[in-house]
Amino acid sequence: MDINDTICAVCTGVGGALGVIRLSGPDALGVGLKVWRGRGLDEPRRMVLGRIAATGEPALAVYMKGPASYTGDDVVELQIHGGGAAARRTLQACVESGARPAGPGEFTFRAFANGRMDLTQAEAVADVVAAESDRGLELAARQLSGALGARIGAMRGELTDVLGELESKLDFSEEQLDWAAPDELRRRVEAVIASIKELSGTYEAGRRCREGVALVLAGRPNVGKSSLMNALVGRDRSIVTPEAGTTRDVVEERAVLRNLPVRLIDTAGIRTAGSLAEAMGVDRARAALRGADVVFWVLDAGSPDMSDCAELSGVGCPVAAVWNKCDLPHGELPELPYETVEISAEKHTGLNVLLDCFEHAVWHGAPPAVPEAAVNERHLALLETASGLLNESLDEISDERCELAASLVRPAIDALGGVTGETAGIDVLDNIFSRFCIGK
Repeated sequence: MDINDTICAVCTGVGGALGVIRLSGPDALGVGLKVWRGRGLDEPRRMVLGRIAATGEPALAVYMKGPASYTGDDVVELQIHGGGAAARRTLQACVESGARPAGPGEFTFRAFANGRMDLTQAEAVADVVAAESDRGLELAARQLSGALGARIGAMRGELTDVLGELESKLDFSEEQLDWAAPDELRRRVEAVIASIKELSGTYEAGRRCREGVALVLAGRPNVGKSSLMNALVGRDRSIVTPEAGTTRDVVEERAVLRNLPVRLIDTAGIRTAGSLAEAMGVDRARAALRGADVVFWVLDAGSPDMSDCAELSGVGCPVAAVWNKCDLPHGELPELPYETVEISAEKHTGLNVLLDCFEHAVWHGAPPAVPEAAVNERHLALLETASGLLNESLDEISDERCELAASLVRPAIDALGGVTGETAGIDVLDNIFSRFCIGK
């Protein structure tokens, strides 16, 4: 991305009360003064009222002089009415006055390139936008504050000191200097390895806070899976009829359950299919079971047929047996080798107990506190690379093979730098920022 010109974009969704057009770059103020008419815009950090020259529409404007701005460049933001036509006309005026349309994530890329944030903070901007739950938002806010970058920086600093010791021994091997003992260097590297392991251990909690979990509702036909789906999402999402086999395909819906984003998946009843369409639905139900994070196996309390529970033999995630229709007369329910909950999806009884069961299954116990920092998949891969290299270096350090030890510690430092962006290649940066929306 070119960071030396002036860019512009609409930073708000179309149709709200307000629309914000952002300009960033060396000529942001110049373009802003062509598009907006009024007095006082050249005074930084002062919101002033004027109008858009092209339309005559009243508009607020503010100028933020770099480097004390979001991007580190000069920035002008124009606040207009939120209609789509108003935003498009103002953006067009900005382009005609010398700015170019920004690409996805280009404002945040400039903030990264100008040292206003590291790469973990830039990724956290996207996480804030995508957060579906309070838990996910809190985690993203902590990462945006620099918590993860600070921990990576501390580890890199410690390893850089160790590398300096190793390389100075190579360069001044004939000198009688006060070198750190091999055991001391090894201890310091082992401490970094332990820190990496601790940080890597936050991946699963971070993934669930950011991406959520796949909760699959499965079982025989007509046991109430679709009724349970509707009860959990709070609206009629799946079709419910007395006829068995109503659901022929996988039905998905996003929801937030116990402060976690959830991909709720209602499946076709599993049985010997009577048609090609139903057979395809059953196959998809079985595929959903294999990809689940949690399964609710729904059973009819009035007809406790458990013959299809064999479908669960290959499921590798927590399973809860959900006896539905417990508001209707039923006999003693048989025991199952799963955690069991009794509910009525139609009457909405027992759902809190069911959600307690869901939460326990997700976290394998009580939900943990939101971590100060939690790594994503990209971070985890780099941390594992660094950890592997450092573990290899330990014997070389103990045996004072300084050149070999340094050749392992150096790329480990680079791998950690890839997390914060200090050593990330342009292809990595392009991949990350291309996933942002335009205007961020």
